[in-house]
Amino acid sequence: MPATVARMSLKMGIYVNSQHPETEDAGAHLRSLVEQTKQAEQLGFDSIWAGEHHLTPGYHFFPQLTLLAHLAAHSGEMDLGTNLVLLPLHRPVDIAEQVALIDQACGGRFILTVGQGYRPEEFDAFGVPFGERLPRMVEGIEMLRRLWNERDIDHDAGWYSLQNATVRPGPARAGGPPIWIGATTDRAIKRAGRIGDAFMATPNASNDDIRRQFDVFDTARAEAGIDPAPDRGRMLEVYCHADGAEARRRARPHLLTKYAAYASWGLTGSAGEAASAAGSAGDDDAFATLAENRFVIGDPDEVIAGLVGQYRDVGVNHLAMRVAWPGSEPSEALECIELLGSNVLPAVRAELNR
Repeated sequence: MPATVARMSLKMGIYVNSQHPETEDAGAHLRSLVEQTKQAEQLGFDSIWAGEHHLTPGYHFFPQLTLLAHLAAHSGEMDLGTNLVLLPLHRPVDIAEQVALIDQACGGRFILTVGQGYRPEEFDAFGVPFGERLPRMVEGIEMLRRLWNERDIDHDAGWYSLQNATVRPGPARAGGPPIWIGATTDRAIKRAGRIGDAFMATPNASNDDIRRQFDVFDTARAEAGIDPAPDRGRMLEVYCHADGAEARRRARPHLLTKYAAYASWGLTGSAGEAASAAGSAGDDDAFATLAENRFVIGDPDEVIAGLVGQYRDVGVNHLAMRVAWPGSEPSEALECIELLGSNVLPAVRAELNR
């Protein structure tokens, strides 16, 4: 059985969606992400998150660390996190330097979430053999920790080589930012328990799947003699509107499109099955099947109950809430953030502090 995990109250952050249609003005989209970050800071959210993918035809991402460096100036006391860095695509020295500077910019509140990736076309574009992604990620994590904590490093034990290497400036946080790991298979989650500081669950799996994945992670740590992780993260699809039916109407076409893309990229498991069967964007039944026990979408009371359940029933204590998707209106994201911040977050915190 896993060791008991002591959980703090629920942290609630916003995942800013940089993925946008190629027909959309990139500068305007970037300004909308700054506005979302400012609004989240003013309303008392706990964190801002961004993600990474490359060469996604029709819907393009901003470079993740560059984006977070830009948003750091507007993030106030919020944490900043990646969800996630595809670590095998990058040289550890480059990631160590960039993350250290962003950690300085946000006052030591950076969270580095990494994963090994699953899209062969990204590895082809970066000149990294797809079959090497796991050992490169494991070695990369080791090197990041050394680069943030040691000077004059020599390393020539695997995929990377360093001689007399020192990263300066180092991170603001002593020891460097925590390294969370995103994974979906049990084998990868067990590995994350042994080498990561926390586990970041995906939005794709059901609540029941996520609860079980946390148990797998906790058990792996206990079996390795490692203390329980203080954090349990999850990216979660969330949309809130005063009218629950309107919330679902707004989110439905974008989430069906997004999950159809996941299915085409090779998403597997129950989420992949639901995405593959989702049908057209106008299919209410398909969306209900996809959303059930997986997303939190509705009116404030429905969303409050859903977020409280993420903490009490699923075991999450830090949420990265994705409230916008490729093609959705920036004004609707701002409207959702406003309602979450003014109505939902205070109610969730009050309920969990009872």
